Amino acid sequence: MKKRFQPKFNIKKGDDVVVIAGDNKDRAQPRKVLAVYPQEGLILVEGVNIVTKHQKPSASNPQGGIVKIEAKINISNVMLWDAKAKAGVRIKRDRTEGKVIRISKKSGEVIK
Repeated sequence: MKKRFQPKFNIKKGDDVVVIAGDNKDRAQPRKVLAVYPQEGLILVEGVNIVTKHQKPSASNPQGGIVKIEAKINISNVMLWDAKAKAGVRIKRDRTEGKVIRISKKSGEVIK
């Protein structure tokens, strides 16, 4: 897809987020973002949406068996975590010195 039509999200890899919908909903506990898939509108969050996967024996895993891994969730089910406000916050974008920065609407702090 061309860069012109690529969706823009306020959440990046490595950010802290809170899950606001689904089975793992917890607005008080921040979790780390492992990956963002903007084309699909999905996100991979640490410890959220754990699924069991059956694996065949292979060279790297000669035993095989059942493995528990995180699955993707919709990006609309999370909010960015603001450490100062100690809550999930909405974000506004501001352009300073040619760079776009993310600012918390609740506390006014810059999100790094």
